[in-house]
Amino acid sequence: MNFTFPIITLPAHASAHERGRLYGVAAAAQIRHSVLTYAKLFATCGIDWAQAGELARRYADVINALDPLLTQEMQGIAEGSGWQLDDILALNCRTEILPPNFLSDDTHPAAAALAANRLAGLPDWEVDQPLDPHLRDGECTAMCVQGRVSEDGHTWFAQNWDWIGRQRAALVILKTHDAQGRALTTLTEAGMLAKIGMNASGFALGLNILRSTSDGLKPGVPVHIVLRHLLGCDSLAHARERLAHMATLGFGAASNIPCADAHGEVACFEIAPAGWAELTPDKGVVVHTNHFMCSPLLGEQSPMGLALSSQPRLDTAAQHAAQQGLGFDKLQAFLRDESDGYLSVCRNPDPSLPPEGRVESVAGVIMNTHTRQIWIAPDVPSKVAFQVIDNDWR
Repeated sequence: MNFTFPIITLPAHASAHERGRLYGVAAAAQIRHSVLTYAKLFATCGIDWAQAGELARRYADVINALDPLLTQEMQGIAEGSGWQLDDILALNCRTEILPPNFLSDDTHPAAAALAANRLAGLPDWEVDQPLDPHLRDGECTAMCVQGRVSEDGHTWFAQNWDWIGRQRAALVILKTHDAQGRALTTLTEAGMLAKIGMNASGFALGLNILRSTSDGLKPGVPVHIVLRHLLGCDSLAHARERLAHMATLGFGAASNIPCADAHGEVACFEIAPAGWAELTPDKGVVVHTNHFMCSPLLGEQSPMGLALSSQPRLDTAAQHAAQQGLGFDKLQAFLRDESDGYLSVCRNPDPSLPPEGRVESVAGVIMNTHTRQIWIAPDVPSKVAFQVIDNDWR
Protein backbone atom coordinates (compact mmCIF):
# COMPACT_ATOMS: atom_id res chain seq x y z
CA MET A 1 0.00 0.00 0.00
CA ASN A 2 1.25 3.49 -0.83
CA PHE A 3 1.56 6.01 1.99
CA THR A 4 1.48 9.78 1.77
CA PHE A 5 4.43 9.90 4.19
CA PRO A 6 7.77 8.45 3.08
CA ILE A 7 8.75 5.24 4.87
CA ILE A 8 12.43 5.17 5.78
CA THR A 9 13.79 1.79 6.87
CA LEU A 10 17.23 1.82 8.48
CA PRO A 11 19.46 -1.27 8.79
CA ALA A 12 19.41 -3.00 12.16
CA HIS A 13 23.15 -3.47 12.51
CA ALA A 14 24.34 -0.03 11.38
CA SER A 15 26.09 2.22 13.89
CA ALA A 16 24.15 5.11 15.42
CA HIS A 17 26.05 7.58 13.23
CA GLU A 18 25.38 5.55 10.09
CA ARG A 19 21.68 5.19 10.91
CA GLY A 20 21.52 8.95 11.25
CA ARG A 21 23.44 9.55 8.03
CA LEU A 22 21.14 7.25 6.06
CA TYR A 23 18.11 8.95 7.61
CA GLY A 24 19.51 12.35 6.69
CA VAL A 25 20.16 11.32 3.07
CA ALA A 26 16.71 9.75 2.66
CA ALA A 27 14.84 12.66 4.24
CA ALA A 28 16.98 15.60 3.08
CA ALA A 29 14.07 17.40 1.37
CA GLN A 30 11.75 16.87 4.32
CA ILE A 31 14.42 18.04 6.79
CA ARG A 32 14.82 21.27 4.84
CA HIS A 33 11.06 21.70 5.04
CA SER A 34 11.22 21.21 8.83
CA VAL A 35 13.98 23.79 9.15
CA LEU A 36 11.99 26.38 7.18
CA THR A 37 8.84 25.67 9.21
CA TYR A 38 10.55 26.13 12.55
CA ALA A 39 12.72 29.02 11.40
CA LYS A 40 9.52 31.00 10.85
CA LEU A 41 7.74 29.66 13.92
CA PHE A 42 10.65 30.59 16.18
CA ALA A 43 10.90 33.96 14.44
CA THR A 44 7.28 34.72 15.29
CA CYS A 45 8.44 34.32 18.91
CA GLY A 46 11.34 36.74 18.30
CA ILE A 47 14.02 34.04 17.88
CA ASP A 48 15.95 33.85 14.61
CA TRP A 49 17.38 30.53 13.40
CA ALA A 50 20.94 31.29 14.49
CA GLN A 51 19.69 32.10 17.98
CA ALA A 52 17.64 28.89 17.95
CA GLY A 53 20.83 26.93 17.25
CA GLU A 54 22.59 28.67 20.15
CA LEU A 55 19.69 27.81 22.48
CA ALA A 56 19.67 24.20 21.29
CA ARG A 57 23.39 23.84 21.89
CA ARG A 58 22.74 24.31 25.61
CA TYR A 59 21.11 20.85 25.62
CA ALA A 60 23.99 18.98 23.99
CA ASP A 61 25.70 17.98 27.22
CA VAL A 62 22.56 16.62 28.88
CA ILE A 63 21.63 14.63 25.75
CA ASN A 64 25.12 13.19 25.66
CA ALA A 65 24.91 12.35 29.36
CA LEU A 66 21.64 10.49 28.80
CA ASP A 67 22.70 8.60 25.67
CA PRO A 68 25.77 9.54 23.60
CA LEU A 69 24.51 7.34 20.77
CA LEU A 70 21.63 9.76 20.21
CA THR A 71 24.18 12.54 19.79
CA GLN A 72 26.01 10.41 17.24
CA GLU A 73 22.75 9.75 15.43
CA MET A 74 21.98 13.47 15.22
CA GLN A 75 25.49 14.13 13.94
CA GLY A 76 24.80 11.55 11.23
CA ILE A 77 21.48 13.20 10.34
CA ALA A 78 23.26 16.52 9.96
CA GLU A 79 25.96 15.00 7.77
CA GLY A 80 23.51 13.11 5.58
CA SER A 81 21.13 16.04 5.06
CA GLY A 82 23.75 18.75 4.58
CA TRP A 83 22.94 20.77 7.71
CA GLN A 84 24.96 21.47 10.85
CA LEU A 85 24.52 19.66 14.14
CA ASP A 86 23.09 22.86 15.68
CA ASP A 87 20.31 22.80 13.06
CA ILE A 88 19.34 19.21 13.90
CA LEU A 89 19.57 19.99 17.61
CA ALA A 90 17.22 22.94 17.09
CA LEU A 91 14.63 20.66 15.50
CA ASN A 92 14.90 18.14 18.33
CA CYS A 93 14.74 20.94 20.92
CA ARG A 94 11.84 22.78 19.32
CA THR A 95 9.62 22.44 22.42
CA GLU A 96 12.39 23.87 24.63
CA ILE A 97 13.08 26.77 22.24
CA LEU A 98 9.43 27.83 22.09
CA PRO A 99 8.90 30.27 24.99
CA PRO A 100 6.88 29.27 28.07
CA ASN A 101 4.07 31.67 27.07
CA PHE A 102 3.69 30.10 23.62
CA LEU A 103 0.13 28.93 24.45
CA SER A 104 -0.83 32.34 25.85
CA ASP A 105 -2.24 35.37 24.05
CA ASP A 106 1.12 37.18 24.28
CA THR A 107 2.75 38.45 21.11
CA HIS A 108 6.44 38.81 20.28
CA PRO A 109 8.33 41.20 17.97
CA ALA A 110 9.10 39.09 14.93
CA ALA A 111 10.29 41.45 12.16
CA ALA A 112 13.97 41.44 13.14
CA ALA A 113 14.12 37.65 13.50
CA LEU A 114 12.39 37.11 10.14
CA ALA A 115 14.79 39.53 8.48
CA ALA A 116 17.80 37.76 10.05
CA ASN A 117 16.54 34.43 8.70
CA ARG A 118 16.20 35.82 5.19
CA LEU A 119 19.72 37.24 5.34
CA ALA A 120 20.93 33.79 6.41
CA GLY A 121 19.35 32.23 3.31
CA LEU A 122 16.23 30.84 5.01
CA PRO A 123 13.33 32.13 2.94
CA ASP A 124 10.00 32.83 4.56
CA TRP A 125 7.17 30.50 3.48
CA GLU A 126 5.19 33.45 2.19
CA VAL A 127 6.37 36.79 3.56
CA ASP A 128 2.92 38.33 3.88
CA GLN A 129 1.03 35.29 5.16
CA PRO A 130 0.26 35.25 8.89
CA LEU A 131 0.09 32.20 11.06
CA ASP A 132 -3.29 30.91 12.18
CA PRO A 133 -4.26 33.19 15.11
CA HIS A 134 -5.51 30.02 16.79
CA LEU A 135 -2.08 28.38 16.59
CA ARG A 136 -1.85 28.72 20.34
CA ASP A 137 -5.29 27.19 20.87
CA GLY A 138 -3.93 23.76 21.68
CA GLU A 139 -2.78 20.76 19.76
CA CYS A 140 -3.27 17.00 20.07
CA THR A 141 -5.85 14.82 21.76
CA ALA A 142 -4.97 11.32 22.96
CA MET A 143 -6.74 8.27 24.43
CA CYS A 144 -5.31 4.98 25.74
CA VAL A 145 -7.54 2.00 26.52
CA GLN A 146 -6.75 -0.96 28.75
CA GLY A 147 -7.47 -4.42 27.40
CA ARG A 148 -9.85 -5.22 30.25
CA VAL A 149 -12.37 -2.66 28.97
CA SER A 150 -11.72 -2.81 25.22
CA GLU A 151 -13.85 -4.55 22.63
CA ASP A 152 -11.31 -7.32 21.94
CA GLY A 153 -9.27 -7.50 25.13
CA HIS A 154 -6.35 -5.67 23.50
CA THR A 155 -4.68 -2.48 24.69
CA TRP A 156 -5.20 0.47 22.35
CA PHE A 157 -3.61 3.88 21.73
CA ALA A 158 -5.15 6.70 19.65
CA GLN A 159 -4.03 10.26 18.98
CA ASN A 160 -4.46 13.14 16.56
CA TRP A 161 -1.44 15.37 16.05
CA ASP A 162 -2.57 18.97 15.42
CA TRP A 163 -0.09 21.48 14.09
CA ILE A 164 0.66 23.78 11.17
CA GLY A 165 -0.74 22.07 8.10
CA ARG A 166 2.32 22.82 5.98
CA GLN A 167 4.38 20.58 8.27
CA ARG A 168 2.56 17.52 6.94
CA ALA A 169 5.01 17.67 4.02
CA ALA A 170 7.86 17.08 6.50
CA LEU A 171 6.46 13.94 8.14
CA VAL A 172 8.20 10.61 7.68
CA ILE A 173 7.61 7.10 9.01
CA LEU A 174 10.94 6.01 10.44
CA LYS A 175 11.67 2.32 11.00
CA THR A 176 14.83 2.00 13.04
CA HIS A 177 16.36 0.29 16.09
CA ASP A 178 17.54 1.33 19.53
CA ALA A 179 20.99 0.64 20.95
CA GLN A 180 19.89 -2.82 22.11
CA GLY A 181 18.68 -3.74 18.62
CA ARG A 182 14.96 -3.45 19.41
CA ALA A 183 12.97 -2.44 16.34
CA LEU A 184 10.78 0.64 16.55
CA THR A 185 8.53 2.58 14.20
CA THR A 186 7.77 6.26 14.67
CA LEU A 187 5.83 8.90 12.80
CA THR A 188 8.00 11.97 13.21
CA GLU A 189 8.92 15.32 11.76
CA ALA A 190 11.95 14.91 9.54
CA GLY A 191 15.16 15.63 11.38
CA MET A 192 13.68 14.63 14.74
CA LEU A 193 14.57 11.32 16.36
CA ALA A 194 11.01 10.33 17.27
CA LYS A 195 7.47 11.47 17.99
CA ILE A 196 4.50 9.06 17.99
CA GLY A 197 5.41 5.38 17.76
CA MET A 198 5.68 1.84 19.03
CA ASN A 199 8.45 -0.72 19.38
CA ALA A 200 8.60 -4.47 18.80
CA SER A 201 7.84 -5.10 22.49
CA GLY A 202 4.44 -3.47 22.05
CA PHE A 203 5.26 -0.30 24.00
CA ALA A 204 3.48 2.68 22.37
CA LEU A 205 3.64 6.39 23.09
CA GLY A 206 2.57 9.77 21.79
CA LEU A 207 2.81 13.47 22.65
CA ASN A 208 0.62 16.35 23.82
CA ILE A 209 2.44 19.66 24.21
CA LEU A 210 2.13 21.35 27.61
CA ARG A 211 3.66 24.64 28.72
CA SER A 212 5.35 25.17 32.08
CA THR A 213 6.47 28.50 33.49
CA SER A 214 9.99 27.01 33.71
CA ASP A 215 10.27 25.72 30.15
CA GLY A 216 13.66 26.37 28.59
CA LEU A 217 15.09 28.17 31.61
CA LYS A 218 17.87 25.62 32.15
CA PRO A 219 19.18 22.59 30.26
CA GLY A 220 17.34 19.33 30.74
CA VAL A 221 16.45 16.34 28.57
CA PRO A 222 14.50 17.71 25.56
CA VAL A 223 11.00 16.36 25.00
CA HIS A 224 11.73 14.64 21.67
CA ILE A 225 14.83 13.03 23.15
CA VAL A 226 12.63 11.75 25.99
CA LEU A 227 10.31 10.19 23.41
CA ARG A 228 13.11 8.42 21.58
CA HIS A 229 14.66 7.22 24.85
CA LEU A 230 11.33 5.83 26.08
CA LEU A 231 10.83 3.95 22.81
CA GLY A 232 13.55 1.68 24.14
CA CYS A 233 11.20 0.48 26.93
CA ASP A 234 9.33 -2.80 27.01
CA SER A 235 6.58 -1.74 29.45
CA LEU A 236 5.13 1.13 31.44
CA ALA A 237 7.05 -0.14 34.46
CA HIS A 238 10.26 0.22 32.46
CA ALA A 239 9.19 3.70 31.34
CA ARG A 240 8.72 4.76 34.95
CA GLU A 241 12.29 3.65 35.71
CA ARG A 242 13.66 5.64 32.77
CA LEU A 243 11.63 8.72 33.67
CA ALA A 244 12.99 8.55 37.21
CA HIS A 245 16.52 8.41 35.80
CA MET A 246 15.91 11.28 33.38
CA ALA A 247 14.49 13.35 36.26
CA THR A 248 17.96 13.29 37.82
CA LEU A 249 19.19 15.11 34.70
CA GLY A 250 16.10 17.32 34.58
CA PHE A 251 13.54 17.84 31.82
CA GLY A 252 14.00 20.75 29.42
CA ALA A 253 10.31 21.54 28.93
CA ALA A 254 6.82 20.32 29.64
CA SER A 255 4.78 17.79 27.71
CA ASN A 256 2.40 14.92 28.25
CA ILE A 257 3.36 11.45 27.03
CA PRO A 258 0.41 9.05 26.67
CA CYS A 259 1.58 5.43 26.81
CA ALA A 260 0.23 1.89 26.40
CA ASP A 261 1.95 -1.49 26.58
CA ALA A 262 1.31 -5.10 25.61
CA HIS A 263 0.85 -6.05 29.28
CA GLY A 264 -2.42 -4.13 29.38
CA GLU A 265 -1.22 -0.98 31.15
CA VAL A 266 -1.99 2.59 30.05
CA ALA A 267 -1.10 5.95 31.57
CA CYS A 268 -0.16 9.52 30.77
CA PHE A 269 3.19 10.79 32.01
CA GLU A 270 3.35 14.55 32.45
CA ILE A 271 6.88 15.96 32.48
CA ALA A 272 8.15 19.44 33.31
CA PRO A 273 11.38 21.01 34.55
CA ALA A 274 9.89 20.60 38.05
CA GLY A 275 9.63 16.81 37.66
CA TRP A 276 7.15 14.26 36.39
CA ALA A 277 3.83 12.74 37.43
CA GLU A 278 1.52 9.98 36.27
CA LEU A 279 -2.15 10.26 35.31
CA THR A 280 -3.72 6.84 35.79
CA PRO A 281 -6.72 5.52 33.86
CA ASP A 282 -10.32 6.08 34.95
CA LYS A 283 -12.42 2.96 34.37
CA GLY A 284 -9.69 1.58 32.14
CA VAL A 285 -9.24 4.64 29.92
CA VAL A 286 -6.97 7.68 30.10
CA VAL A 287 -7.44 10.82 27.98
CA HIS A 288 -5.37 13.99 27.71
CA THR A 289 -5.16 17.24 25.78
CA ASN A 290 -2.89 20.24 26.45
CA HIS A 291 -3.03 21.29 30.09
CA PHE A 292 -1.62 19.77 33.27
CA MET A 293 -3.93 17.34 35.04
CA CYS A 294 -1.65 15.79 37.71
CA SER A 295 -1.89 17.48 41.11
CA PRO A 296 1.91 17.78 41.73
CA LEU A 297 2.35 19.79 38.52
CA LEU A 298 -0.76 21.99 38.43
CA GLY A 299 1.21 24.94 39.77
CA GLU A 300 3.62 24.68 36.83
CA GLN A 301 0.96 25.63 34.26
CA SER A 302 1.98 28.54 32.07
CA PRO A 303 -0.80 31.05 31.26
CA MET A 304 -3.05 29.83 28.48
CA GLY A 305 -4.94 31.82 25.88
CA LEU A 306 -8.55 32.69 26.61
CA ALA A 307 -9.70 30.76 23.54
CA LEU A 308 -7.57 27.69 24.24
CA SER A 309 -9.58 24.59 23.31
CA SER A 310 -7.80 22.14 25.62
CA GLN A 311 -10.63 21.70 28.16
CA PRO A 312 -13.48 21.46 25.60
CA ARG A 313 -11.55 18.80 23.67
CA LEU A 314 -10.87 16.95 26.90
CA ASP A 315 -14.60 16.97 27.67
CA THR A 316 -15.35 15.59 24.21
CA ALA A 317 -12.67 12.92 24.60
CA ALA A 318 -14.15 11.92 27.96
CA GLN A 319 -17.53 11.36 26.29
CA HIS A 320 -15.91 8.95 23.83
CA ALA A 321 -13.94 7.30 26.64
CA ALA A 322 -17.19 6.53 28.49
CA GLN A 323 -18.42 4.26 25.69
CA GLN A 324 -18.53 0.50 26.15
CA GLY A 325 -16.42 -1.80 23.99
CA LEU A 326 -13.81 0.63 22.73
CA GLY A 327 -11.84 -0.72 19.79
CA PHE A 328 -10.58 0.21 16.34
CA ASP A 329 -13.91 1.44 14.95
CA LYS A 330 -14.80 3.60 17.96
CA LEU A 331 -11.28 5.01 18.15
CA GLN A 332 -11.54 6.02 14.50
CA ALA A 333 -14.82 7.77 15.31
CA PHE A 334 -13.12 9.52 18.25
CA LEU A 335 -10.29 10.83 16.08
CA ARG A 336 -12.81 11.97 13.45
CA ASP A 337 -15.01 13.90 15.90
CA GLU A 338 -15.74 17.38 14.48
CA SER A 339 -18.39 18.39 17.00
CA ASP A 340 -16.51 21.51 18.19
CA GLY A 341 -15.99 23.14 14.79
CA TYR A 342 -12.48 24.32 13.90
CA LEU A 343 -11.27 23.51 17.45
CA SER A 344 -12.47 19.89 17.47
CA VAL A 345 -10.65 16.66 18.28
CA CYS A 346 -10.50 16.32 14.48
CA ARG A 347 -9.38 19.77 13.45
CA ASN A 348 -10.08 20.98 9.93
CA PRO A 349 -8.16 23.97 8.59
CA ASP A 350 -10.06 27.25 8.70
CA PRO A 351 -10.61 28.21 5.02
CA SER A 352 -10.68 31.90 5.91
CA LEU A 353 -6.97 31.73 6.73
CA PRO A 354 -4.02 31.51 4.30
CA PRO A 355 -3.17 27.86 3.50
CA GLU A 356 0.40 28.08 4.78
CA GLY A 357 -0.71 29.36 8.17
CA ARG A 358 -3.57 26.97 8.91
CA VAL A 359 -3.57 24.66 11.91
CA GLU A 360 -5.22 21.27 11.48
CA SER A 361 -5.04 17.61 12.41
CA VAL A 362 -1.93 16.83 10.41
CA ALA A 363 -2.28 13.08 11.03
CA GLY A 364 -4.08 10.54 13.18
CA VAL A 365 -2.51 7.42 14.70
CA ILE A 366 -4.08 4.27 16.17
CA MET A 367 -1.94 1.48 17.66
CA ASN A 368 -2.77 -2.00 18.97
CA THR A 369 -0.04 -3.01 21.39
CA HIS A 370 -0.97 -6.71 21.32
CA THR A 371 -0.91 -7.22 17.54
CA ARG A 372 1.80 -4.52 17.16
CA GLN A 373 -0.25 -2.91 14.38
CA ILE A 374 -0.04 0.79 13.59
CA TRP A 375 -2.63 2.65 11.49
CA ILE A 376 -1.98 6.18 10.25
CA ALA A 377 -4.41 8.66 8.69
CA PRO A 378 -2.02 10.78 6.58
CA ASP A 379 -4.28 13.84 6.54
CA VAL A 380 -7.21 15.23 8.52
CA PRO A 381 -8.65 11.89 9.77
CA SER A 382 -12.22 12.69 8.70
CA LYS A 383 -11.01 13.02 5.10
CA VAL A 384 -8.89 9.89 4.66
CA ALA A 385 -8.70 6.22 5.59
CA PHE A 386 -6.45 4.92 8.34
CA GLN A 387 -3.73 2.93 6.58
CA VAL A 388 -1.97 0.04 8.29
CA ILE A 389 1.82 -0.04 8.31
CA ASP A 390 3.53 -3.31 7.50
CA ASN A 391 5.78 -3.99 10.49
CA ASP A 392 7.87 -7.14 10.32
CA TRP A 393 9.84 -5.97 13.41
CA ARG A 394 13.14 -7.45 12.21
